[in-house]
Amino acid sequence: MQGTWRWNVVFGLTGVVLTVLFSIGNNPLSVIMLRSLYAFIAFFALAYPARFLMAFILKPPAMIGDSQDSDETKGSSLDMTTPDEGEDLNELLKAQMQGSNSAEVQEQKGVGNHEAAPDFRPLTPPQFVSATNKQQPEDLAKALRHLTGE
Repeated sequence: MQGTWRWNVVFGLTGVVLTVLFSIGNNPLSVIMLRSLYAFIAFFALAYPARFLMAFILKPPAMIGDSQDSDETKGSSLDMTTPDEGEDLNELLKAQMQGSNSAEVQEQKGVGNHEAAPDFRPLTPPQFVSATNKQQPEDLAKALRHLTGE
């Protein structure tokens, strides 16, 4: 059963308040009190089926058919995680910073060279060569005028 008995008391008190409001002008106080007691008992008892229905209606759809696994849903989702390779990456970066080549690192790891190409070095992008002071200032000005459309 969802909830606690306090919900039933709230439902019962709601019945008492409604009974008092609707009969305060027409009945004496003793009749109002007796009918309020009956209303409290009736609303308190009716709160149990109301709470059951609310719990059934408000239950999320995924939880309703949880125990029923059909053949259509089996194997439809795959939950895999990759191992943490943070230490390996840190070692490769340290080796790169120290200037050692990848063959030494692979030998320490036990990985053979037959899987990797001989000219492959991890984490070593090609270096771009800058063309500083290789052209005359007149040529640079000419190229700049050409690009700006002057």
